[in-house]
Amino acid sequence: MSAAAAGAARPAAFPWAAAMHFGLGRLRLSPSDFWAMSPRELCAAAGPAREAAGPDRPALDALMARFPDRRGAGETDPIRRPRNDR
Repeated sequence: MSAAAAGAARPAAFPWAAAMHFGLGRLRLSPSDFWAMSPRELCAAAGPAREAAGPDRPALDALMARFPDRRGAGETDPIRRPRNDR
């Protein structure tokens, strides 16, 4: 083995303990169903990697200033419009 190969970083091992905890515990899969899944299928069952956070208040204010709501003549705010179905 060369010196370069010996110093190369190894990829992280697959987190089997966490995968088993999620598949058998959270998803309540049977062991046979869990072991029949591929790691890619298990990741898909887990859902998105993380939820996207919305903008914070300063970013929202900047967006609202940059892209204001436009209303035509005679249009009212749909949120404040009186309802006729009461």
